[in-house]
Amino acid sequence: ERLQRAGIGYGGWLPNHEAPRVFARYAVTVHVPRRPYARALPGIPTIRMFEALACGIPLVSAPWDDAEGLFHPGRDYLVAADGRAMKRHLRALLADPEARRELSANGRRTVLARHTCSHRVDELLGILAELQPAAHAAPSIA
Repeated sequence: ERLQRAGIGYGGWLPNHEAPRVFARYAVTVHVPRRPYARALPGIPTIRMFEALACGIPLVSAPWDDAEGLFHPGRDYLVAADGRAMKRHLRALLADPEARRELSANGRRTVLARHTCSHRVDELLGILAELQPAAHAAPSIA
């Protein structure tokens, strides 16, 4: 009801495997982390941000603290501090196909360079390698 009163049409739940197909249908997307998620995990974006950038769709995001320097705000995606800024960014992107292409190319390039499954596997194997010597040095308990 609140969405309806705000003039927003609720399109329903989107299963993860459908995200690329849906992103491909649109010129731009918006990232607004849910309040409980943003409070519980500040500095960590939702998976949708990674998915959107990987799919090559221009992204405008509500502010979030990129504590780990995962992306480059202003280059990989745009940040909108409030509703007015969001409207301004969206209008500008919709009016400028070259800006959309550049923003989406930068975001996709960052994901491919730093955030693929292969990167996560390498990081996990590195953590495992760090933990294994410690595990061998610890006395065993029967």
